Amino acid sequence: MILARQLDFLTRLVTPRRPPAPVEKICTSNEASLVQQAQQLLRALGCDALALRVTIRWNTRMRSTAGMAYASKALITLNPKLCAFGDDEVDRTMRHELAHLLAHHRAGRRRISPHGPEWQQACRDLGLLDEKRCHTLPLPRRKVPPRHFYRCPVCQTELPRVHPFKRKTACFPCCKKHNGGRYDERFRFMPIKKSAE
Repeated sequence: MILARQLDFLTRLVTPRRPPAPVEKICTSNEASLVQQAQQLLRALGCDALALRVTIRWNTRMRSTAGMAYASKALITLNPKLCAFGDDEVDRTMRHELAHLLAHHRAGRRRISPHGPEWQQACRDLGLLDEKRCHTLPLPRRKVPPRHFYRCPVCQTELPRVHPFKRKTACFPCCKKHNGGRYDERFRFMPIKKSAE
């Protein structure tokens, strides 16, 4: 038994390893030029502080999402599959996500709707007229049924989610209507038991 284990160990040591699978070529070479372009756009709008912080990265883990913006980090991540649709689509997606950063920067600590009037104004300022909240690119989509359900105790709006909330979250329309858009515990989403349909 011991001899068999030792032989198995030695066999694994001597067996040549397979070469790693080829990595799909992505256009990472233009991250720096995208950052430079974003900085120029922001400086032209008088947002020098945000221009100094903005970062853009390609994210190979993205599947159906074209891009994401993280306001707290001034970070934009882009799907490498955008390269297949040409430089114009990469530029449009970068500006779309940059508009999120710009809208949050202008709003300061005030809560804003992700694709609300502040974002729409930022889009126009960045040269995107009539920008839609979602892309129409033929990227593969995966349908995941929601497993977590929440309800606003005041307006009774139900919110299905794939992932649970990681922090206290309130109903934005109620907060906007009754508390100037600031978080209010009265409108905190409460978990409810419900099966996915």
